[in-house]
Amino acid sequence: MTCTTRLPKPVTDVWDWQMAGLCRGQNSAVFFHPDNERGYARAAREEKAKAICGNCPVLAQCRSHALEAQEPYGVWGGMGEDERRQIINAARRRLRARSSGHSSERYSSSTSRS
Repeated sequence: MTCTTRLPKPVTDVWDWQMAGLCRGQNSAVFFHPDNERGYARAAREEKAKAICGNCPVLAQCRSHALEAQEPYGVWGGMGEDERRQIINAARRRLRARSSGHSSERYSSSTSRS
């Protein structure tokens, strides 16, 4: 279950970007996998979702939201679950390293990808 304490407050200024998303009105099954979906079927569905995201005018806002909220499921901002998990885990490692005296940036290098 997603931890909602990291989610932005329900202010329309914060969420208005979603109105311009190309995913809006699409079948959510393109962006979220059904139970037990594996292999080629999953890869093909994700590629279809990522193709939609690739032309989306709010890709950056969507990706930023997904990383900040640590969305565990679906394709968000052109990134699949595994891609986000890798970035989030790397950010956690950098934060742990920083708290040990090393410096780093949160999500910065990964959020510039499309």
